[in-house]
Amino acid sequence: MAPIPGSGLAKGLAVTLRTMTRKSVTAQYPDTQPELPPRSRGVIGLFEENCTVCMLCARECPDWCIYIDSHKETVPPAAPGGRERSRNVLDRFAIDFSLCMYCGICIEVCPFDALFWSPEFEYAETDIRDLTHERDKLREWMWTVPAPPALDPGAEEPKEVAAARKTADKLAAAQDGVPGQEGRA
Repeated sequence: MAPIPGSGLAKGLAVTLRTMTRKSVTAQYPDTQPELPPRSRGVIGLFEENCTVCMLCARECPDWCIYIDSHKETVPPAAPGGRERSRNVLDRFAIDFSLCMYCGICIEVCPFDALFWSPEFEYAETDIRDLTHERDKLREWMWTVPAPPALDPGAEEPKEVAAARKTADKLAAAQDGVPGQEGRA
């Protein structure tokens, strides 16, 4: 059975007329801000005080969009007669967001929690060269990072905390001079 000529056009016009009378559900972005989940990924923020310039984030970045410069400083001995130590001091920390693919590997590999996801997503620039954000700009986004979710009160205590508490209890018992408490755990 052959279709009636123009029936496809009539069906299409019927759909158009049906949808024209309904209210639109599209939210116009600049006028209506989207409701994002609490820990959504937007831009990467830097907590500079925790950065030890270990370079793990830059080495693991698949896009090579993290630029870090540092220099070494000599730290005087902590106690008299001790030896001097050297430490890295951060000179430059920049992320080129025109190259970044927002995979989060840099945040995952940071052993000192210096990088965080910020839910801030409005950081467009008119020139692509302005998308390389230096540490001052990255530091500004740290205030938008939400606090981590609260721990479950019924959860099991982490093994590290339990071991540290056990050791502290042993030391406290030994200092109090209570006999028989040193070997008990």
